[in-house]
Amino acid sequence: MAIRPGTAERRRALFEEAKEIIEREYPNELELDDVARRLATSRRQLQRAFTEAGRTSFRTHLAQVRMRKAVEMLREGSLPVREVAARVGYRQAAQFAKTFRRHHGRPPSTFRGEPIGATSPPGFGG
Repeated sequence: MAIRPGTAERRRALFEEAKEIIEREYPNELELDDVARRLATSRRQLQRAFTEAGRTSFRTHLAQVRMRKAVEMLREGSLPVREVAARVGYRQAAQFAKTFRRHHGRPPSTFRGEPIGATSPPGFGG
């Protein structure tokens, strides 16, 4: 069964609003339930919005934003990896490093001082 245009538009709007929250608050502890509550929708509706409008999941999108911001911080200067991890919302530097390596294909320390225009491996959009 096809999705009604009004439903598709509502999900697109939810997705866009949730993306804005993630962009603004990525360093904070963000949970799907909390964001859904703030957007006056259900957990399931927000999941559907991410799946249908964003072609991703809440957790994946949040990780992508955090990893993109981490690369920017690493390329900009001399913050220790532990500090970058904390600034993008990871309490455990080891978990950050593991996630970073999985997404970018190499450890965070290898991005330090790299030119801003340098690219990440395919498949992540970092």
